[in-house]
Amino acid sequence: MNRFAHGGDVYTRHIEHDFSANINPLGLPDEVLLEVSDSLRRCGNYPDPTCRELIRAISDSEWFPSGRIVCGNGAADLIYRIVSAFKPRCALVCAPTFSEYEKALTEHGCAVRQHFLTQKNGFRLTCDILSDITPDIDILFLCNPNNPTGQTIPPELMERISAKCRETGTFLVVDECFLDFVEGGRDLSARQFLSDNSAILKAFTKVYAIPGIRLGYALFGSSEAAEKVASTGQAWSVSTPAQAAGISALRLDGYVEKTVEVVSIEREFLQNGLHSLGLEFVPSEANFILFRCRLPLDELLSQRGIALRNCENYDGLKTGWFRTAVRLREENALLLAALGEVLNG
Repeated sequence: MNRFAHGGDVYTRHIEHDFSANINPLGLPDEVLLEVSDSLRRCGNYPDPTCRELIRAISDSEWFPSGRIVCGNGAADLIYRIVSAFKPRCALVCAPTFSEYEKALTEHGCAVRQHFLTQKNGFRLTCDILSDITPDIDILFLCNPNNPTGQTIPPELMERISAKCRETGTFLVVDECFLDFVEGGRDLSARQFLSDNSAILKAFTKVYAIPGIRLGYALFGSSEAAEKVASTGQAWSVSTPAQAAGISALRLDGYVEKTVEVVSIEREFLQNGLHSLGLEFVPSEANFILFRCRLPLDELLSQRGIALRNCENYDGLKTGWFRTAVRLREENALLLAALGEVLNG
């Protein structure tokens, strides 16, 4: 049996504290839960196949044309649908980064080139990537902030990447699923550089803490590209409860702002704790932290009911790299205490 390649697997063994999945520590909002519960009465009918009410809500929230919005069964669903719609022959991805880009590409027979992010540069994306964007690259996937490193892409570099992609005819996909956790994240969005040959991925999953519901959407630079992707994949890909959850989440007042505040404080607490324990980490701007340890921490901590994300299956990372989510203070303190006990034998 293949090992599950992502965090959040709380079914294989008993887990009380899941630091392996990067979900909002504030948890699923009560208002969203109530809407989801109420929507179950409507599950005797098929869901709206075009997500009309949800897309109107996203359009109003994002100040973005509804004709260029496509919803999906999580952002991962849209990754596969974009690849299916555009049928790229050669793609460029970074390493390390979210593995579903490469998985979707290779499943569709696309050749994949990797641009390696180096520890020497703190795993930050630099202008070195520009030389890798060549006319034979049909599609480029970027993650901002990157998973698992937590690093954002400076707007001036994103502008240059976008311009280079237009020059080479490369379709640019920027995954911004974690950008809502970043202070000043809106100013770092690729929205300002969106063109006919680009798209932005977003998800309700992480920031509204509804990974079990599965809901994501994409913003496209052209209605033609949006229609092309909307026509791919299964019908009724977004369930009635998922549509209700999204509409309800977008009505929340101050939830995302509170999330950014809490994550910022707790991320600093965790990073200071890792430093005190003598552990090497990559300074993060997101709701997760990549760090290094010589011990098999995922196995040792799982015995204590704590799940960490082992990152050895990320291309570009070797054995010894782990990723922890940023949780609330009580859990973060518990994690640091457990790490201290394990490290001190």
